[in-house]
This record gives sequence, C-alpha cells and structure tokens, in this order.
Amino acid sequence: MSKTIDFYYDYISPASYFAWVRLQELCERIGASINYKPMLLGGIFKANGNTSPITVPAKWEWIKRDFAKTAEFYGIPYQLNPHFIFSTVNVMRGALWALSAGRIEDYNRAMYKAAWADGKDLSDVDTVKEVLEEAGFDAAEVLEAMTQPEIKQALIAATTEAAERGVFGAPTMFVADELFFGQDRLDFVERAL
Repeated sequence: MSKTIDFYYDYISPASYFAWVRLQELCERIGASINYKPMLLGGIFKANGNTSPITVPAKWEWIKRDFAKTAEFYGIPYQLNPHFIFSTVNVMRGALWALSAGRIEDYNRAMYKAAWADGKDLSDVDTVKEVLEEAGFDAAEVLEAMTQPEIKQALIAATTEAAERGVFGAPTMFVADELFFGQDRLDFVERAL
C-alpha cells in the first residue's frame, strides 16, 4: 500500500512552511510521498467564513512567539516576513504551473525560502522574477504562465475543491480521507500512514 499525504498549502502561511519542511523529513524517513495541493488561503477563508489569526490581536501575538519557538526547536531558518500579509495569488498560480511541469519541489523550496527564510515580498513581480532566476527557472516562462486564463481558473478550481473537501486553513493534510490540520499534527499524520 502506498503511503501518500495530500498537502494543501499557501506560501502566505508560516505554519505551512514549517509543515512542508518537516513533511519532507517524515516522508524520507518512512518512505511516503507528498501529493501537493496548492490553493489560495484567502479563498478558503472566504468559503468557510473564517479569518486570518492576524485579525485577533492577542492570538496574533501568541502565534508570532510560537512560530519563532517552532523554528528554533526544529532548526528551521525563519523570520517573520516584514511584508506580511503579502499577496500570493500569482505565486500560487506559479505553483500550479510548477506542478504540471514536474518542478514543484524546486518551486516550493524557492518560494518558501524567499517568504520565510529571506523575508521577501512575494507580491512584487520583480522580486518573484529574481527568486525564480536564482532557483534556476526561466522566469519569463513562469511569469507568463501566471497570467494565463487556464492557470487562473485552475487555482480557483483547486481552492474550491479544497473547501469542498473540508479544508478550512493551512496547512491541511489528508491521509486517505482523514483530515489533519496544522503543522503541529505531523505525529498524527505519521501514525495514520
């Protein structure tokens, strides 16, 4: 029986970044694979009537401290992005391009590093171009793909599908039909596998 994790994510989420780093380690250790499911977290919030934790000041203060502790505990390079909240619409469209081009691992690595290790503004086209070039992508090709109607529609469809499956935030993982929410649930994910 193959061990697969459906991983729903958006680069805007530091918790998704932590989960992504740790999921790669988990999969390598136990021989599982990740089925990447890029989506737009804002669309998920809208579909569920949910809001970002940043809208609750006390919760946001706690989360900022918790993210710093999590990064330190697991040795994950991290800084709170000074551009947060930045738009990820284009880079999430790019993730769908990368998925179809067989380059999703490289793309995820580049975008997560840019957002949460280097503190870059992923809503800025020139910054995204630089990130893509540094990661060995043909930036013009990827940036052009982000503007294509079929990629735009694919992100809408992926986000709708995620909401219909029960996704309400990021990161969300499924093992078969069992939903796990949050970067702090990877022990349960491993047990389910």
